[in-house]
Amino acid sequence: MIHFDVSPQLLALYIPLLGALLISLAGRWPNLRELVTLLTAGVLLYVVAGMAPAVLADGFWASFAKAPALKLAEVLPGVWLELKVEPLGMLFALIASSLWILNSIYSIGYMRGNHEKNQTRFYVCFALAIASVMGLAFAGNLFTLFVFYEALTLTTYPLVAHKGSAEAIRSARTYLGILVVTSVCFLLAGIIGTYVFTGGDMTFRPGGVFRSALADGSLTAPTLGILFVLYMYGIGKAALMPVHRWLPAAMVAPTPVSALLHAVAVVKAGVFTVLKVIVYVFGPAVLVRYGVGDWLIYVAGATILIASCIALFQDNLKRRLAYSTVSQLSYVIIAAALLSPLSITAAALHIAAHAFGKITLFFAAGSIYTAAHKTEISQLDGIGRRMPITMAAFTIGSLSMIGLPPTAGFVSKWYLLQATWETDAPFVLVVVILSTLLNAAYFLPIVYRAFFVAEAKHHHEAHQSSADGDFGDHADHHGHDAHDHGEAPWPIVVALSCTALATIVFFFYSDLAIGLANQLRSGLP
Repeated sequence: MIHFDVSPQLLALYIPLLGALLISLAGRWPNLRELVTLLTAGVLLYVVAGMAPAVLADGFWASFAKAPALKLAEVLPGVWLELKVEPLGMLFALIASSLWILNSIYSIGYMRGNHEKNQTRFYVCFALAIASVMGLAFAGNLFTLFVFYEALTLTTYPLVAHKGSAEAIRSARTYLGILVVTSVCFLLAGIIGTYVFTGGDMTFRPGGVFRSALADGSLTAPTLGILFVLYMYGIGKAALMPVHRWLPAAMVAPTPVSALLHAVAVVKAGVFTVLKVIVYVFGPAVLVRYGVGDWLIYVAGATILIASCIALFQDNLKRRLAYSTVSQLSYVIIAAALLSPLSITAAALHIAAHAFGKITLFFAAGSIYTAAHKTEISQLDGIGRRMPITMAAFTIGSLSMIGLPPTAGFVSKWYLLQATWETDAPFVLVVVILSTLLNAAYFLPIVYRAFFVAEAKHHHEAHQSSADGDFGDHADHHGHDAHDHGEAPWPIVVALSCTALATIVFFFYSDLAIGLANQLRSGLP
């Protein structure tokens, strides 16, 4: 039985699906195709933003408990695809829908500026990926979450493989292989285990679903611990080491795809799912009582520090940013693993703060490639004088990753430090301090090189990196020498200026994100 409805959460799912269809139909007319993309993104943001006031209302949790989920289809007896809005999903949906607009503007400049092939397919798959994100954000039970989690993997695979080169296909297979194997072998096993031990209860509820099973002895603490491990490593998109290799491998994709992977959808889907599982499936109080989640703090801490150390030695700009993302994602995981109400708030806030800062950094990397055809950090001497707007935005994004005011990264890191103090977790405090120093060590030299080192005088050279695809020497292709350039095309500059500005605005006006994070915390028993 299928149920049709025009509820806002269902509209949020339908709009990008309809947009994908219209983009495909408009493919022969690039201007119309891109107009449809922008209009679809704008309408989606309008619909998603319209749901926020109800989620922020004082009596939200009382109405949440009474309101039934929106059932879409009964796939198996008693197993439904269903949607339900809660604060964490609301925050994730707002991030994705707002950044889709800016990423679409950026994509117009990037895809045209680099004369990319298969642009219609790119925009269609992007819209389908956003539809998957909406389904994931508003999933009402574990089965629905798994379906849209897998849909996101499948819809982003063509984007990672977009170039069609041997390297792009190989990297896309790594991407698909790791994410599908982890989700099918571990995440699905955890969901089936949850179904068995709860008597078929897969609904998300604050405080978790295992209390009755633990109380009557049908579920023991060791078994609960095994389920927790299955979930944490089944959510491969969170890039917890050692299942992180898919993320740097995916850097072969065009930069707008990298931005999608790192800021808008994929990795955010990973840490969002980790946090959602901890809050709504296991419950922080249950994990604290039975002590089965302590190991996650140390694995996340190790991921933060090891990925930061690897980033130090990457000369390719996008690979350095990729390992930075692996590190930054585990900030969310380590905050969630502290299992205190304040740390849950910090984890939710870092999902938002990281999105704005990291998309700015990837936008800047793509801007440099489009205008100067440079991909290596060692090539960036003096580029800040030719591309001052791009490198100013890069500087803002870097400060946010380090966690310095006045940027978004400071807000979430401040909450994390408060949670560390509140829970008396010296290991986490040491990790945060060391990782902050490492962040400064691998970001600030790029800024220094761009603005304070003179540009080298040398002849035009062919590119040797393929972290933005299989591109080689593009001097003739773009019609000018790689060293005779200014800023990238204006859509790129506009988009990265907006995300950089948003990174600063978040520092001063983060009430919406903090309100949703606090609402999430207030629902905990």
